[in-house]
Amino acid sequence: MNLIQPVGRLQVLPERIGRLSELAYNLWWSWHPEAQRLFSEVDSVLWEAVYHSPVRFLNEVRRRSLDAAAERDEYVKLYDSVMSSFDKYLAARDTWYGTNHGDSEGPIAYFSFEFGLHESLPIYSGGLGVLAGDHVKGASDLGVPMVFVGYLYPQGYFRQIINQDGWQEAEYPKIDFDDKPVLPAQTPDGREVIVSVELPGRT
Repeated sequence: MNLIQPVGRLQVLPERIGRLSELAYNLWWSWHPEAQRLFSEVDSVLWEAVYHSPVRFLNEVRRRSLDAAAERDEYVKLYDSVMSSFDKYLAARDTWYGTNHGDSEGPIAYFSFEFGLHESLPIYSGGLGVLAGDHVKGASDLGVPMVFVGYLYPQGYFRQIINQDGWQEAEYPKIDFDDKPVLPAQTPDGREVIVSVELPGRT
């Protein structure tokens, strides 16, 4: 079976479903249930165990599960349908913003301390983050040229567990960015983007 190089640090995938890695790094999947099915139908138990995180899922899924999915007609049909919708979404020029406002002079900057995009990326804790996350998704769907700026926290909100005595305990897991849909921004020549901020007496 032919293989295709993935995005990021993911394992090499079967060529027939190789764009799963591209999809995993684009949060479009987070508000399209049919896209989430592409991962859950490969291994539903693992999908639940990794808290619906496609990047982590593709890091941990067994190769034989991927190979089996790539050979199932029903799965391949779903894959083709989802990827067709994904490609149309990315290529769309007739968005609400484009139709009503045409070309703009530049993107709109949106700053927030947190963005509630999906449970697998725990860089939010409440209402502010959920609202900001909805603005991200809405702007994307409407074609509004926006750049969202915030913090990529190394530790997310706590995860509650109940111990064997019935008491609540809080776990604060450190975020492993190799398992998250995040990649460094790069300049056209492949260097990591570094932004300097002027503060009183220092940069």
